[in-house]
Amino acid sequence: MIYANSDGGARGNPGPGAIGVIIRKEGEIIIRHREFLGQRVTNNQAEYLGLIKALEIGSKITKNLTCILDSELVVKQLLGEYKVKNPELLKLFLKVQKLQERFEKIKYLHSTRWDKFQKIADELVNEELNKRGYRKKNRFYKYKKR
Repeated sequence: MIYANSDGGARGNPGPGAIGVIIRKEGEIIIRHREFLGQRVTNNQAEYLGLIKALEIGSKITKNLTCILDSELVVKQLLGEYKVKNPELLKLFLKVQKLQERFEKIKYLHSTRWDKFQKIADELVNEELNKRGYRKKNRFYKYKKR
């Protein structure tokens, strides 16, 4: 089975945002991806955009994918447990729905941000934002690097 761990974050909400994605086969990471999203992104948008990138990358290597995210909101929306009320998130939700057509089997799982692979995706987000000069202002920042 191929797994995708994705994460997204914004420094400020909204603020500068980035994503981190790892694609792995069991415990072996085969792809690492990080990307800057822009100056005005919300945390939820970044989470969806991280998943979208994971689906795009994953579709090139497998037809069966398990997507792991630390965003309970995104996972519950994708599973139909929560409604998508925000118009901007609805656009991203519909893009995910379209990308799912590339797969024979797809699964979404919620994970804590303390999962070892989820931490790697989170580190990719922080590395990208730090590289661009968006450093944390204090130790209480939501996306504090570990």
